[in-house]
Amino acid sequence: MAGVGLVSLAATSVAALAAGAPEFKPAIIFDLGGKFDKSFNESAYNGAERFKKESGVAYRDFELQNDSQREQALRNFARRGYSPIIGVSFSQAQAMEKVAREFPDLQFALIDATVELPNVHSVVFKEEEGSYLVGLLAAEASKTGKVGFVGGMDIPLIRKFACGYVQGVKAAKPDAEVFQNMTGTTGEAWNDPVKGGELAKSQFDRGADVVYHAAGGTGIGVLQAAADAGKLGIGVDSDQNYLHPGHVLTSMLKRVDNAVYKIFSDAQNGKLKGGEVEVLGLKEDGVGWALDEYNAKLITPEMKASADKAREDIISGKIVVHDYMVDQNCPVK
Repeated sequence: MAGVGLVSLAATSVAALAAGAPEFKPAIIFDLGGKFDKSFNESAYNGAERFKKESGVAYRDFELQNDSQREQALRNFARRGYSPIIGVSFSQAQAMEKVAREFPDLQFALIDATVELPNVHSVVFKEEEGSYLVGLLAAEASKTGKVGFVGGMDIPLIRKFACGYVQGVKAAKPDAEVFQNMTGTTGEAWNDPVKGGELAKSQFDRGADVVYHAAGGTGIGVLQAAADAGKLGIGVDSDQNYLHPGHVLTSMLKRVDNAVYKIFSDAQNGKLKGGEVEVLGLKEDGVGWALDEYNAKLITPEMKASADKAREDIISGKIVVHDYMVDQNCPVK
């Protein structure tokens, strides 16, 4: 799927959708960690709120408290005729595939995974591209030549962030050392800021002076540990620079907000296509890095120029960032 903005699996024409289109009643199901996790879910929430504010159309939402609620929540919304129903996170893929089959006349959308059904629109991101850029910045900001990464749940998607990050670090400083830790193997790994802080502290104790997290709510502890240690953290998904001004080097932006907003808008206008996978990378402004008043003093003109050049080279194809989801052998360690 690399380099493809929109891949059709079993594209349903707009005309066909319009002919038997369900009533527009948008709903969204947030994953574990909740819609105010200051990261992945909150980005989705911001997109839904932007749609509501601009369109005047309200939506329903549900925040999962445990894994067993996924299918139940999807089915409850479907039985009440909500459409489209957005599932935020790859972890809802199995439940969505089952429920979408049961309600073929309703529209569903999935963030961060794919379901190959004619009534499901899937959105995935090139996290490796955005992670490469923040890795580049981390290496250039580091004074010790040692940086870190703290992931949430140990799954290929998060290894994808880590692999892109290491590639960026090594591009700037080939001899740099990168420490990596994952928080856990269950959904609880997304919401454990205490453990996130402990993992980050262990990396700082080993000499790292910049640590990037891709850990949802757990990452709040990583950024806190960086501030406490007088070091630098890197946020993820949402712009987290404001959390600890002067101690968050940047944030890797994953524009889940734009994806949610577009899904609701397209569905309202009869343009949402099932059976398609939308792939969002740097070229599509689906990922990027945050520069604002909270981190402006941390990013030198040379660092910005370096990141801007790398962005251009990735978009043009001059730099090809390895995708761990395609080949789980990251070329750098």
